[in-house]
Amino acid sequence: MTWAVVQCESQQERAVCLLLARMTLPTYFPRIRLRKRIVGLFPGYVFCQIGPQFYPVMWTPHVIRLLMAGDRPAKLGDEIISSIRRLEHRGLVKLPQPARLRPGQAVKVIRGSFQGLLGLYDGQSSKDRERVLLDLLGRKVRIELSAADVVPIQELVQ
Repeated sequence: MTWAVVQCESQQERAVCLLLARMTLPTYFPRIRLRKRIVGLFPGYVFCQIGPQFYPVMWTPHVIRLLMAGDRPAKLGDEIISSIRRLEHRGLVKLPQPARLRPGQAVKVIRGSFQGLLGLYDGQSSKDRERVLLDLLGRKVRIELSAADVVPIQELVQ
């Protein structure tokens, strides 16, 4: 049996996993915590182990299609599934955090309107932009910048 990727209807991944489990087919639906909600790592997709008879999977309710390579399902290596499973902790995949900046770390703006100013890193916004606290007009002002516009100060020293 090899792993294949099953595309599901929106918000029906768990139902597809249950229906495929009733057919005694192993499934895997990796989930992550995102802003206090638990969501799929790959929304709309479920991994399923299939044998030579894959048509029952294609006709399962809420399944849109199997990802195909010609007239056969595309094969997914066991090492890919096991590498995702290694990142799991208590049923949720823990994605590695970028080690570039830490909240409270001193940074320097190297491009844009605020070029040359020093500030404190305040995390990422929901739009994958960097939040920086700058001292402007006697108070801390939070601004959002592109990741390429901000560098940690110790990176400048090296």
